[in-house]
This record gives sequence, structure tokens and C-alpha cells, in this order.
Amino acid sequence: MDIPLVEAVAAMRDELIAAAAVGGVHPDVVFAVGPVNMEFEVELRADAKAKAGFRLWAVGAETEAGMSRGRTHRVAFTLTPRNVHGGDLLVGGAPGRQAGPGDTSGRIAD
Repeated sequence: MDIPLVEAVAAMRDELIAAAAVGGVHPDVVFAVGPVNMEFEVELRADAKAKAGFRLWAVGAETEAGMSRGRTHRVAFTLTPRNVHGGDLLVGGAPGRQAGPGDTSGRIAD
């Protein structure tokens, strides 16, 4: 299955937001999210909707098997999640914390 790279990163962000919203059995224990390493096999494809005319797609193993190695590339990067105030993103729930992921108005639409 091929997924636009931007959607793969957005899915990771959405999962971290969902994890932060869950208080769990011990709501007084939280964890700071450290760096998130992501690595993909990607293919550059022409896209009339993209500003630059091209878009990166994360390529599934079944697709890559039928493609020449010259058309796919490995991309690796590290994201360090932060909250909107620049502090650590905390996973878990603290006493008095509101339920849910909070303001999601800046979320990339599916």
C-alpha cells in the first residue's frame, strides 16, 4: 500500500495525541515523549496538486518488489514532539487534566 509521506507523519502525530489523552490505570504517572525515528522507502511521483509538482509516497513492500531500485529512495528522519508551548509532550493523564486530546483545530484533515 502506498501512503503519502505527509499522511504517514500526520498519523504518527494523531497516535501520539491519542496516547496523551489516555490516563490509564495510574493517572498520576506520565511519560515524556522522546525523539521519534521514522524511516520509509519512498517514491517521487508527479502530482499536479502539489506546489512543486511532485510528492513523496511511502511505498509498501509489495509495491517496492516490482519496482527498480533506482526509483525508490530511503528517507529517515527524527521528530521530537513538543506541546504547543514548546514543552515535552506527555503521554498519560495527570489529575485534573481534561479528557480528550484538547484543541485539535490545527490537525491536518484526513
